Amino acid sequence: MTTGEKRLTAAVVIPCLNEEESIGELVAEIRAIADDAENPVEIVNILVVDNGSSDSTARVAAQAGARIVTEPTPGYGRACLSGVLASGPVDLIVLMDGDRCDRPAELPLLVAPLLAGEADLVVGSRIRGSFEPGSLMPQQIVGNRVAAFLVKRFHGVSLTDIGPFRVIRKSDLMRLGMREMTYGWSIEMIVRAARNDLTVSEVPVSYRKRSGGVSKVSGNVKASLKAGYRIIMAIFRARKDDSPLPPDLAEAIKQQGSSER
Repeated sequence: MTTGEKRLTAAVVIPCLNEEESIGELVAEIRAIADDAENPVEIVNILVVDNGSSDSTARVAAQAGARIVTEPTPGYGRACLSGVLASGPVDLIVLMDGDRCDRPAELPLLVAPLLAGEADLVVGSRIRGSFEPGSLMPQQIVGNRVAAFLVKRFHGVSLTDIGPFRVIRKSDLMRLGMREMTYGWSIEMIVRAARNDLTVSEVPVSYRKRSGGVSKVSGNVKASLKAGYRIIMAIFRARKDDSPLPPDLAEAIKQQGSSER
């Protein structure tokens, strides 16, 4: 970036459910990269979406400097969308999980292909990068391989991982017509991006073991199977689902577009 060139603005959206042990440190790490003069984008919002936590997630996140968005309706995708809708007039949306497995310091790696005009949606690949022992369970690795195979088979998008750490222009995300409100959100975004002729790419990232709490996906076999089923079904639904959005979501997106014009 040349001297005097205006940086694109970004909002970091973090869906959370009972992550009081990790969210404070994660927000602190994001604030550190936001304050770094070498960071290629200007982080103007850190939004922690409390998706019905029974612990002190919201309080800890607020004390660390995040803005809290309350989304009582359960669902990973629902929480992500609520954060996006609350993000304000920003250029980019950064998504990451609240368990502190993702490394905010690697955000420039994800942003680089987008700023260079080489990609529209950039996903962090833990498989191409590195992951600490125990950070990815075997069922997660296998599930990611199956999902990546199906995306390649039906949409021609070559990926090694369906990771949560990603960046996309907000304007592009808003026109995808996201419908999946569960753990299928992440894969639906990739499929709908491909359907809308957006370029999807991935970059290697490193992944840590969660710093506390219990994973909602890999914490037990039943949860893993349930999440895996929703992810696979989301691939097939997104291939052909052009049905109207649920009325409340359609109205929220319409109001968002009006407020930013």
